[in-house]
Amino acid sequence: MSSTVGNTAPPANNVRSRNIPADIARSWLLVPATKPEIFDDAASSRADAIVLDIEDAVDPVNKPSARTAVIDWLRNGGQAWVRINDVHSDFWADDVAGLRNVPGLLGVMLAKTENAEQVKETYHRLDGKSRVLALVESAVGIEEANHIARAEGAFRLAFGSGDFRRDTGMSADREAMAYPRAKLVVASRVGNLPGPIDGPTVGTNHPILREQSAITVAMGMTGKLCLATDQTTIINEVISPTPTDVAWASDFMADFDARGGVIRDGSDLPRLGRAEKIIKLAVAFGVQPAV
Repeated sequence: MSSTVGNTAPPANNVRSRNIPADIARSWLLVPATKPEIFDDAASSRADAIVLDIEDAVDPVNKPSARTAVIDWLRNGGQAWVRINDVHSDFWADDVAGLRNVPGLLGVMLAKTENAEQVKETYHRLDGKSRVLALVESAVGIEEANHIARAEGAFRLAFGSGDFRRDTGMSADREAMAYPRAKLVVASRVGNLPGPIDGPTVGTNHPILREQSAITVAMGMTGKLCLATDQTTIINEVISPTPTDVAWASDFMADFDARGGVIRDGSDLPRLGRAEKIIKLAVAFGVQPAV
C-alpha cells in the first residue's frame, strides 16, 4: 500500500451543501472509494446523498488505501456516507476504527447486514452517535429485517438487490422482488424508521430506470441507490410528489382549514395524513402544485 495516500487526497472544494434530510433522501449515489478524484464531482451532483464505497467497489488489496483516501477527504471538508465492509470481513474492524469521530462522516452503510447485533455493534464501535444504514442483501437479512429495523443505531434500511438475487437465485422481475421489497417496507414501519431505499438499476437505459423507480414508489420505498450521476435526476423526479399530488394536497388542506379542522367522516383522517406528508415532501424537494 502506498504510504502517501493520506497526503494526496484532493481537498473537498466547491462541494454542494445538501439540504435534503437523509431520512427523506431519494437518490443515494454510490461512489467507488478508489477514485478520490471524483469525490468532489459526486458531492456537487444532484444526488440527495453520496455514499463513498469501500466495500464491493474496491478490490481487497486496495481497501486500506481506499479507506485512507475517504478519511482524508472527509477531514478536508467533505461530507458523505460511507459503505463499509460487513462484520464478518477482515476489514470491518479497521473501517469502523478509522471512521470513528471523523468530521464529515454523515453515517455508514453496513454491507450484508443479517441481524440486529451487527447494527448495534457497528453503532457503538463508531461513537454511539453515527447513524447506521443497514444494507440487507441476503435471505437471512430479509427474514431478520424486523429485528434489524429495531436495532439500536439503525437509521434506515436499504435493499442490496443484486446480492440478494445471487443469494436466492431469484430473478429481477417485479413479481419476484415484490416480497423482499415489501418485507423491508413493513419492517421499516415496525421499527419506526423512514421508508427503505431500493436497490440500484444497472445500465444506462433511462426509460428502464424511470420504470423501475416507479416500482420503488409503488412498493412504498422512498429512496433508491444509484450508480451514476445521470441517474439522480430521474430518481429524484419519480420519487418526489407530482405537481398534481401537491395541488390536491394544497386544496385539501385549504378546505380542511376553512371548515375549522372538523373531521366529517372516516376518510378525512387518512386523507389528512396523506396531504400533510405530500406537502412536507413538496416543500423539501421544491415541487410546485400544478396550475
